[in-house]
Parts: sequence; C-alpha cells; structure tokens
Amino acid sequence: MNTRRLGRTDINVSEICLGTMTWGEQNTERQAAQQLDLATDRGINFIDAAEMYPVPPRAETQGLTETYLGNWLAKRGRREDLVIASKVSGPGNGLTYLRNGPRLTKDHVRKACEDSLKRLQTDYIDLYQVHWPERNANFFGKLGYEHKVNEQSTPIEETLEALHELAEEGKIRHIGISNETPWGTSEYLRLSRERNWPRIASIQNPYNLLNRTFEVGMAEMACRENVGLLAYSPLAFGVLSGKYLGGKRPEGARLSLYTRFARYTSERGVEATQAYVDLARQHGLSPVQLALAYVTSREFVTSNIIGATSLEQLEENIESAEVTLDEAVLSDIEALHSNFTYPCP
Repeated sequence: MNTRRLGRTDINVSEICLGTMTWGEQNTERQAAQQLDLATDRGINFIDAAEMYPVPPRAETQGLTETYLGNWLAKRGRREDLVIASKVSGPGNGLTYLRNGPRLTKDHVRKACEDSLKRLQTDYIDLYQVHWPERNANFFGKLGYEHKVNEQSTPIEETLEALHELAEEGKIRHIGISNETPWGTSEYLRLSRERNWPRIASIQNPYNLLNRTFEVGMAEMACRENVGLLAYSPLAFGVLSGKYLGGKRPEGARLSLYTRFARYTSERGVEATQAYVDLARQHGLSPVQLALAYVTSREFVTSNIIGATSLEQLEENIESAEVTLDEAVLSDIEALHSNFTYPCP
C-alpha cells in the first residue's frame, strides 16, 4: 500500500483510508473488528471516524463507531502505528441530542474532542476535523448560495483557537476541515498564519465520478496550499458499483435500507452511472475498480476513504489501489465527463 504525506505534517498515510460510518448501524462490533483486521493486514494505516457516527445519525447509536474502534485499539495495541482521524459536528442534521445541539464554539469543540478520546480509549487523535461549517455555506449538495447578513454563527477564529488549545495540550496532533468551501479554507489558512495556530493538513469533501465539483475551486487550493483532499463517497454511496441499476435494491444495501440517501440517484445520475459501468467493462475493469482508481489517481488527493459493509466489498475496494488506469481509460472518462458534467453535485 503506497503512502502519501498528510499536508505539511510529518505523517504519511495510506492512499486508501478505512471509513467507519456504518459501524453501529449496518455493521456489528465484531464485523467492525474484522474490517479493521483486514484493512491493517493490507497495509492501511489511516482510519476515519466522527463523533456523530454511525450514519444515519440517531441518539441511540451516536458514538458507537468510535466505541467499536476504541475497543479494537485497546485489544490490538501499537497505537502509534496508526493514524486515527475523527470529527467534531457542526449544527443541524437533527443532532439536537448531541450537546443539546452541537456548535463549533470553544466549549463544544473541547467537549466533543474529550468525549471522542474517551470512546477511542486513546490519549490523542492524530487528525481532528471540523465535520462541516457552522455558517451558511454550500455543502451536502446545496446549490445556489444565499448570503445571510449578520449571520449568528461561531466565527472560524473561535473554532480554530479551540483546536489550537487542544493541540497545545497534546490531545490532537493535527487538524483538518470537511465539507468546506474555498472561502472557509482560505480563512483557516489566514488565521493560522496570523496567529501562529495549527495549520489545516487536509480537506475532507465528497469526490467521485458523479460529483467532481471539488475540481472547480478546491483542487487548486489543495495543491498550492498542501492541504490534500481526503475524498469521501468515492463510490457515491455504492451507486457507482452498478448494483442499483435497473431499479435494483439489494437486500441490506444502504439505499435499500435508508431513503435519505438520494444524492446520487437522480435520473441524470443513473444515466451517468450506466455510462461509467459500461466503460469499465469495455476496458476489462470492474465498475468499482474504475471509480476508486480514478479518485486515488488524482494529484490533489491525499487519501481515498473507502467504506464497506462486507469483507468481500472491502477486499475489492482495497485491491483498487493496485489498479492503474491507462491513458485510453482516462481519455474515455473525460469524454463521459464532458457529457455528464456534475450530474450529482
């Protein structure tokens, strides 16, 4: 498994990162441990979690993902061999049960981090990320930005100061942002320069063949500022595997279980998916190999966050790291992209 440098830090992370958001909902603790065993055996050293996981978020299951990971870490030992990432939640998404509605104030960030440390059974988190902004911005597929004058949201400065204090105390090593925009990214960078506070090492945003909007304004930022993308949803909730084509809803699959995940199933999205699935097969690749290998190959990507509910899925996802897409495949992908440009932003 190849590794890549995480921002300007001294940490090298595997180019495939193990995502965990199904643990505690679609996966049991035993299955989570099996996934961790398989992933680490295959050379993955990077594991991404969040305080709100599993997804869909519910009060009854909140924190189970970190708890499962913490129990495994305690049994396995060798904590220093792994890069553990987690996230503090912003407001919204129905999370009223989490700190009476999560914010990104200093008190909330500290409480979130300390609670995560307890569940993870560790003294430090290698990469602590802001899961999404508190301010009004375009993320989670929102289009048509509407500026709100005198918006009452926690300033980025306060959030970053909280992260700075946690870093000073040794509770976190590095920081990152998620579901961010170019403006938000530039603010974090500006404040870190001016205040000598921690510098963001990564940006975790969605990126896949159906949603390449990161390339518009964020890819240049990632490259020039050395804040690489941690790409989530590289298979577009599993849609790019082709398993939902023809209206199929396999038993136990995410879109079969939860109606809330409709981001990648629009009519245009289904048409694009069919085209990419056909393209993969024309070149002797599986749809999963095509979709994941493309994401991993991008120069602005630090790590590709894969998730799976079965060991068979996880094995195929990990094996995508061994696939190199030739120029003919890449050319055909760009031809399709010109026809299906951002079908599912």
